[in-house]
Amino acid sequence: MCAAAWEAEWERVLWKKKGYPDNFVPRSFLASLSRNANFTPYTYWSLVTASSSIIQHIAVIFVFLSVFVWLKERLIDPRIIIWVSVGGFIVGYLTWEALAYRGFQGHSLYASRAKAVKSSILVFLALLALSPVLRTLTAATSSDSIWALSACLFILNILLADYSTAVVETYPRERLTSVLSMNAAISSSVVLASRLVDDQSVFALTLFSIQAFGLFPILRRRLQAGPTLIRAILTIYLVTSSLSFMAPLSSMVASLYAAIYVFIMAVAPGLLMWAQRYKNELRGTWDVAVPKVKMNQ
Repeated sequence: MCAAAWEAEWERVLWKKKGYPDNFVPRSFLASLSRNANFTPYTYWSLVTASSSIIQHIAVIFVFLSVFVWLKERLIDPRIIIWVSVGGFIVGYLTWEALAYRGFQGHSLYASRAKAVKSSILVFLALLALSPVLRTLTAATSSDSIWALSACLFILNILLADYSTAVVETYPRERLTSVLSMNAAISSSVVLASRLVDDQSVFALTLFSIQAFGLFPILRRRLQAGPTLIRAILTIYLVTSSLSFMAPLSSMVASLYAAIYVFIMAVAPGLLMWAQRYKNELRGTWDVAVPKVKMNQ
């Protein structure tokens, strides 16, 4: 059989008995070839806006590290950190209520408030009771090991964090990676708190870590669904706070913080814009057929 007859008979099936070899490919096989059929090119400012959630998360970690150094060097009264944490919880809870008010009615609204207040009091008392235990948790471990362990846990926290946007009308369903990210951050906070010298400082730092790594990421995801202006204001506030807290301690580390922010928000989007020109996704007749199911039948 000639090639012209094979091309007329050719079908993209292997289960039928044909008169041509299985490895025969007609000249029209690449006619339906398409490049980047489902590819939507990024824009620079959309990438900058999307990177704000990463900036916010890293800025919170830098703020926490600054607070740890301030407490360790006895440059701040632990009671100030405690009151700041309590005030931050109240402001965050009121913001959450304002965002989620439409999703609750009547009894469910009061039940959720009572549950939140009860859980907050239990966590507060538990941390207060466990502070003496946490202070001596790593007494037999060298400081170098603690710094290395803490750094690895914070890196794991950044890699596994959930940077997506939560829907305001519903409770966000936490992913496994976000739970692991929170556990890594809290564990790092606990081992750092164990290097402080008094129970009050341990309690202050642990309470602050609960607010920063346990509660704030949930509220941040809700705020991401709001206007871009809110996201920009929150990003500027966190970046400014992290730099202002670290600048009195070390200008070199503060400069490193600023360089990280500039790279993530300005340089990295530009690199992605440059790299997307080399994206080459090929689709053609060799792809697996996608069945089309009509749900209305």
